[in-house]
Amino acid sequence: MPIRRFGGHRSLVSNSQRPKLSYGYTKMNISRGGYRVFSANSTTACTELAKKITERLGVELGKSVVYQESNSETRVDVKESVRGQDIFIIQTIPRDVNTAIMELLVMAYALKTSCAKNIIGVIPYFPYSKQCKMRKRGSIVCKLLAAMLAKAGLTHIITMDLHQKEIQGFFSFPVDNLRASPFLIQYIQEEIPDYRNAIIVAKSPSAAKRAQSYAERLRLGLAVMHGEANHSESDMADGRQSPPLSRVTTGHTGLELPLMMAKEKPPITVVGDVGGRIAIIIDDIIDDVEDFVAAAEILKERGAYKIYIMATHGLLSADGPRLIEESAIDEVKFTRLIKM
Repeated sequence: MPIRRFGGHRSLVSNSQRPKLSYGYTKMNISRGGYRVFSANSTTACTELAKKITERLGVELGKSVVYQESNSETRVDVKESVRGQDIFIIQTIPRDVNTAIMELLVMAYALKTSCAKNIIGVIPYFPYSKQCKMRKRGSIVCKLLAAMLAKAGLTHIITMDLHQKEIQGFFSFPVDNLRASPFLIQYIQEEIPDYRNAIIVAKSPSAAKRAQSYAERLRLGLAVMHGEANHSESDMADGRQSPPLSRVTTGHTGLELPLMMAKEKPPITVVGDVGGRIAIIIDDIIDDVEDFVAAAEILKERGAYKIYIMATHGLLSADGPRLIEESAIDEVKFTRLIKM
């Protein structure tokens, strides 16, 4: 029989006389790994994505309420204890981008003040990612958003296909930038007949690196488009007319700076042979579709007999769907559609 000690004295207790110890646990939304999943808003897209993720992981969705008060203030009520837990916040970006950002910030801060161990934001499309460079007298809003998320309490972000890889440097915590290319490549191989006769097209030189990655993995040729459509009005937006066309003298007599000439892009041209081929335009975001429509028209003029556009995020602002229907584009494919 085992020996037990009580107050310095030994006593003999048989197995049948041992007290039975029982521990009671309340069933909670805690996985074996100690993490929990919350949805940051009540939109259909976000709720569906959160449910699919939790079903795949075999956990319950965290209990929380996110709503807008009568004066449009965002309020978040977390209905469960999150102390010492790793928390994942699922946040898709609907039409009202700024409201979605506030929902994410307020929920992250609520979890932080509730003593969550780590707060990981799962944001498939990272908003303001196009504002990642200085334009004229504007600002780098993407960097501002990164600082706000860190201040609110986020310790990690999982996103997909950032507009520029360098955006990861704006954050003071780790960023996982996932890739949608395997799914789009699989679609090209399985759903596009005679894809071996296709050519990957970069809509602009800045998109050439992304398009080159697809071309190399598919063993296809690469074409790059350069210039802009005549109807584009982005000259003033990107500071192309700055500095003004005048000579500026310095404080030293007789010393002049050379005359600064304004940049001017030529009409759209195509570097590469697309005649008699399927043209597949690759990009990360489809927002304003005018450039894609203009590119499709040029590719048709150059002999491409079918035109596909593929991207990770489909925003389709304003009259985007109608313009695509009326254009020379045959098919548009993206992993996620956000109707603006």
